[in-house]
Amino acid sequence: MADEPNSDNVFPPLTARALVLGERIDTAGLERRDALSTVPLAFRVGDQGMAVVSRYGVVVLIGLDPVAEDEVLRGIASRVSGPFEKREEESITLAPAAGDERVDADGVVRIADRSPARLLIAAHVVAVSALLAHHERQVEEVLDTVEPWAGDLAHTGRRHGARRKVIRLIGQALLVQHRVSGRVAVGDKPDLLWDRPDLERLYARLANEFELKERAEVLNDKLGVIGQTARLMTDLIDTERSLRLEAAIVVLIVLELGLTLFQMAQRLH
Repeated sequence: MADEPNSDNVFPPLTARALVLGERIDTAGLERRDALSTVPLAFRVGDQGMAVVSRYGVVVLIGLDPVAEDEVLRGIASRVSGPFEKREEESITLAPAAGDERVDADGVVRIADRSPARLLIAAHVVAVSALLAHHERQVEEVLDTVEPWAGDLAHTGRRHGARRKVIRLIGQALLVQHRVSGRVAVGDKPDLLWDRPDLERLYARLANEFELKERAEVLNDKLGVIGQTARLMTDLIDTERSLRLEAAIVVLIVLELGLTLFQMAQRLH
């Protein structure tokens, strides 16, 4: 995809807002002749606005007023699979760069122009950052569940929670891990960079500013802790069940032995 000819180097600040809508967004059939990109799907909204729809459930709206944003969101609402009740949002401000493209101390992203290619790079980074924030919140909720279990083991030596809850916890951890490593592929660069290697530096600076790689690594480490804790709790539950079963067998053997001795005593009497 090529930049627009004669793109202005001076433009009013633009807001790029990423919203995590759901598990996935079906973009099939949304393609348009005037689409700026197909993966992810990007198209113009109005004269200056732009919408970027990612299949992993995130929409980025750039330079749109609230009315235009609502119109875009209504148009794709029926294509969202597994919509989230609580939408994660993240916004950045894009402004023209007087010199090198960079991120200012106040978080403003300075870009050379508002060409589609540069807006797509910014949209990719803020979309991944918002999705990471969504998963970070999910993982923190799971950790809040794990912490009381660890506390009970440390203070009372007894486990906390039923086996079904533990299995559900394992499922949640595996699901988040699959989304982070599989669907989003945080470590992968935008496909656009294959055609526009000159934007590599801009992407690297934005990815470094939002700490995409570091956040994904921390997230995976936390998921590993959750998985290890859940497996430990499952092993403890299985061990307790085995001990109870063995105790029940011993009691039955003792009862049977006592009954046999009683019957022998009755016969002797």
